[in-house]
Formats: sequence, C-alpha cells, structure tokens
Amino acid sequence: MESVETRLQETVRAPEPDIDALTRHLAAAGGKRLRPALCLLTSFLGPNPGNEEAEISAAVVELTHLATLYHDDVMDDAPMRRGVPSAQQLAGNSAAILAGDVLFAKASALVAGLGPEAVRLHAVTFERLCFGQLRETLGTPEGVSPRDNYIHVLAEKTGSLIAASARYGVNSAGGDPEIAEAVSDFGEKVGVAFQLADDVIDIMSDGDVTGKTPGTDLREGVETMPILLLKERQAAGTINPDGQRILDLLAGERDDAEVEQSVALLRRHPVMDDVRDLARSWSDDAVASLDKIPDGEVKDGLIAFAWLMVDRIS
Repeated sequence: MESVETRLQETVRAPEPDIDALTRHLAAAGGKRLRPALCLLTSFLGPNPGNEEAEISAAVVELTHLATLYHDDVMDDAPMRRGVPSAQQLAGNSAAILAGDVLFAKASALVAGLGPEAVRLHAVTFERLCFGQLRETLGTPEGVSPRDNYIHVLAEKTGSLIAASARYGVNSAGGDPEIAEAVSDFGEKVGVAFQLADDVIDIMSDGDVTGKTPGTDLREGVETMPILLLKERQAAGTINPDGQRILDLLAGERDDAEVEQSVALLRRHPVMDDVRDLARSWSDDAVASLDKIPDGEVKDGLIAFAWLMVDRIS
C-alpha cells in the first residue's frame, strides 16, 4: 500500500502549479483507499501476488474513483469532501470537471501498460459508472420499481468499481478466471451493502464524528432506501403516522427545520432497521460468492472486508 500511495501521489501531479494543486487536491486529502487495498488483497489468489502489475492496477482503480468524486461534487454542489473544501468550491465547476477528466486520462495511461484485457475492463467499468449516474439523474424508468432502480444504481455507481478492483487483483497475479469472476461478484455485492450502510449513516450519524450534517441526502432531495421503503408502505396502506409525517415533511421544497424533524423521526422509526437488514443481507450474499475461494488468510480478509462495510451501522 505504501508503494501504491507513492505511485498515486506521483501520478496526480501536473506540470503547471495551479493545475497541479487542483489535480492533487483530493488525493492529498487522504481517503480509506479501500479499492486499492482490495485489489492488492485479491492478487494473493494468484500465483504471482503483490507484483508491479497489481500495484499499477491498484493505482488505476483509486485514480478512477477520485475522478468520479470530482464530478460527483459538481453534480451535488458539495461544499466539502474528505474534510476539505471540494474542488468545485475552490476553482468552480468547469475546472473541477476538467480536473476529474485529467485524473481519468492518467488512469487510462497507466492501465494502457497492462494490456488490452485490463484496458477493456477499465472502459467497461467507467461506462457502468456513467450509466449508474445517468440512471440516478434521469429517474426510475417506467415499469421498474423505485427500489429495484435504486439497487441497480448502487450496483453501477459503487459496486462496479469495487468489483473491478477485486478482478484486477486476480488478473494481475495470473489467477484463475473462475476465481476472478467470484471476487468480482463479491465486490459488486459489497458495493451495494456499503451504500445501503451509508443510507443508515446519513440519518443516524453524529455530524461531529463524520464531518457530514445528518440528513444530507434528504436536504439534496435524494430519495435513499429509507424513504423508498416508507413510500412502499404508503402505497400498500401500511405506513404508520410517523412514517407519513416524514413523507409529508419531505414533500416538495423542504427547509432545514423540516429536514431536522424528518431526521429525528427517522432515527426512531423501524424502517431504519429494515435498511440495516438489507445492508447485512447484501453483505451476506457477498460472502456467499466466495464459496469457490480456497480457505485461508485471503478469504478471511475478504469476509472481514464485507463485514466492515456494515459493521459501521451496528
């Protein structure tokens, strides 16, 4: 991971000081580095683990992730990212979008040295990331339930890159394609679990700890899983008075006071337990995808990785 971090910090640099400050901005701010860690871990499922190709692959997935964050912050008008002002707050939307594009170009240049299969995986993954964002932006298609559409968006926007991270690790080490497929399936399901857990954290967290104001998604008008489940109950005629009150408060334009009331009601509403259960179910399904992985430290690490995604909501 130290070698990957060094490679990452070197790769995000640009020759001109003002551009350099922007392209280095989020990488320098830190982050969990979950995707590169997963990539390195799964490389130990092949005969040539932890090699330079695995390190390059790990840098590629993190660069791609960083590029999407620049774009997401523009779309969400996010003031902060990783405890620092977002790039678009510092330099404006156009500069932030272009900085994200630069990082994607740098990821593409790195992956080009890994051969056509790696390039294709990177292209397909980035396409899925864009499709997921488009689907979220355009809304639920006719004939699709909002819940199913939401899960599909999570799989595309988050699961696809985590899946690619796991697959890159096995491929870089010359591992069995069947093993690569298994860890890819694992990664996609873990990604969905991760985002469902975030839906809980957005409501239940202490803002002083997370650096985010509770109910950020509600303020931005994003209907996450708790609200979708309440709307399902409303449609079925099984919603309780507190649930109906939450939906009423969030109907149309909402001010800070209405969001704060909604958060307070959600924190004690049983729908939050339903979302926790969904997150744990996706994490359990991810672990079940590892049946073909040989027992040992790597499998134990992957299982711990899956549990980590949802332990945050316990």
